[in-house]
Amino acid sequence: MAVTLGDPRGIGPEIIAKALTRNYNADIVAIGPASLLEGLPCEVMPVDDSSLSPPATEDWSAESAGTVTGRAIETAAKLALSGSVHGIVTGPAEKKALHAAGHRFPGHTEFLAHLAGGAEVVMMLVTGKLRVALVTTHVPLRDVPSLLTTEAVVRTGKVTREYLGRWFGLKNPRLAVCALNPHGGEGGLFGTEEIDVLDEAARVLNATGPVPADTVFVRALRGEFDAVLTPYHDVGMTAVKVAGFGKGVNVTLGLPFVRTAPDHGTAFDIAGRGVADPSSMIEAIALGVALTRRNLSRA
Repeated sequence: MAVTLGDPRGIGPEIIAKALTRNYNADIVAIGPASLLEGLPCEVMPVDDSSLSPPATEDWSAESAGTVTGRAIETAAKLALSGSVHGIVTGPAEKKALHAAGHRFPGHTEFLAHLAGGAEVVMMLVTGKLRVALVTTHVPLRDVPSLLTTEAVVRTGKVTREYLGRWFGLKNPRLAVCALNPHGGEGGLFGTEEIDVLDEAARVLNATGPVPADTVFVRALRGEFDAVLTPYHDVGMTAVKVAGFGKGVNVTLGLPFVRTAPDHGTAFDIAGRGVADPSSMIEAIALGVALTRRNLSRA
């Protein structure tokens, strides 16, 4: 498994160092700036930062941080695509820094899809029994209604169902479609997306729904659904974090290799203080190893 350190200014290097004190029954290679790899109890692979101007120091600029973060992601993906590693775990990255370095993607999910040759991917968050797949990801809320098409929901559902079988070993996964509007639109009174878009998507997918957001996640946690398709980022992410804060894992479905990540960001405000909680990174590595083993057993 390849593990990227994430943004060098954030808590990624710290939580990875803490997480790697555990035994995952897997060979791990950590990828990042040489100065941050020292002392890690695993194989290390420094990324080239010699072209940075000024040379990288403890005082990282946003662009320099984005450059080394992007190079680590590219290196991990290349290793996975070549079969040199079987899966990857990515440390938290700042999207603004990646953009400053020329990697103009909404996030890791789309960046990795590009590196994998345009794979159809889905961002899924996992904590315990709750699995949430996002139809739209990092977009302004005002854009969600125009992006929430029947085709987009069906595509998300098909990828989700396929990889719940491939990587999670679930036969005939049960999907639910989360509504967009309050009370599921109340028959069109509070919005018509359920009638115009989501009803048809649920029918095509043979999924339950659309189910109002205030009940669908409770029903999933009780075991009624194997995954919930959610219309926008925060409704899905909030459900996962409330259900298992610090234990959630981000899984990219649709890639030719397993990719997992912690469910949080760079936490610049506490970086370098030694207080960052590695729980989500521990869960990300453990789940990444488990999914990779299942994926390899199918090969």
